[in-house]
Formats: sequence, C-alpha cells, structure tokens
Amino acid sequence: MDKQLFRIAAGLPTAMADRWWPHVEATWREFDISTAERQAAWLAQVGHESGGFVFTRELWGPTPAQQRYEGRADLGNTQAGDGKRFMGRGLIQITGRSNYRECGHALGFDLEANPVLLQGDLLAARSAGWFWQRKNLNPLADAGSFITLTRRINGGTNGLADRQQRWERAKRALGVV
Repeated sequence: MDKQLFRIAAGLPTAMADRWWPHVEATWREFDISTAERQAAWLAQVGHESGGFVFTRELWGPTPAQQRYEGRADLGNTQAGDGKRFMGRGLIQITGRSNYRECGHALGFDLEANPVLLQGDLLAARSAGWFWQRKNLNPLADAGSFITLTRRINGGTNGLADRQQRWERAKRALGVV
C-alpha cells in the first residue's frame, strides 16, 4: 500500500493522509497488520474511534460514562483523579491507568507518568497497533468477523454503522472481496 491508497481507504483529505501515513505504515509493520483484510478492518475501527484520525484524546464532558472511569479497579484507576487522567487517548482510545502502564511498557515509554504522550501522532498510531495485537484482532480481521472485532475494541457495538461504512470503503479501496 502507498500513501494515496491509504488516503482513499481511510477517506482522508490529502493533508491528513500526509500526516498519518508514515506512522500508520510503521505501525502496520511493527504489529503484523500486513494483509488487506487486516488493514481494512484496522482503518475502519481506528477511523471510528478517532473520528477519522482527528482525535487522539477522548472528548471529555465528563459524561456519565466517563465519570464511571473513576475508581474502576478493572482499569487500574485506584487513585483519585485517575478517571480523567487516564481518559481514552491514542487512535484507538487506550483507557485506564493499568492499560497506560502496560502499553507504555510495551512501547518503551512511561505513559503512566506522562499520559499525554499518547496524544502525539507516533504513539497514537503505535498504541492502536499494540492494542490490536494485545487483543489478538488479526485472526478476527482475517475471518471477516467484524462485529466480534468491534466488541473486542469497544465492549459493545457502539457506532457499528459508522464502523461498517468505513470498513466497506476500505475493503473496496484495498480490493478485499
């Protein structure tokens, strides 16, 4: 794949494709997102989670759902303020102190001490690749199990119609049958 095909598959304007392509290409190599099926699914899911590669930080209300991040032991949010401090960041919205710690360890950065690092383009892309690998999503992409893949990322099927629209566009552009 090249930058032009990435732009079309992701539905991005040229300037956004120019910005993201080097990081996406490197992430795909690092995390074996190496087939058209995997890349189409990744683009659809990441495209949805980031609002089309626009947001690398969760929009904070706080909404009722966001307020429930506070004190969630399953996310490692055990200290006061952890809910907001470890809000969703990166192209796939890594959330929670323990996920920041694990992701940072894997990528070689202290994200627990400096969570805002996940908002930068390089780590935003790499963290999405790390999450994809950690959740073993390549086999689901290979099988075309898009709803199961969505549930593994989102915990449900929020935004499914948008994700599927992005997936269909990416599959057409990449020649996935």
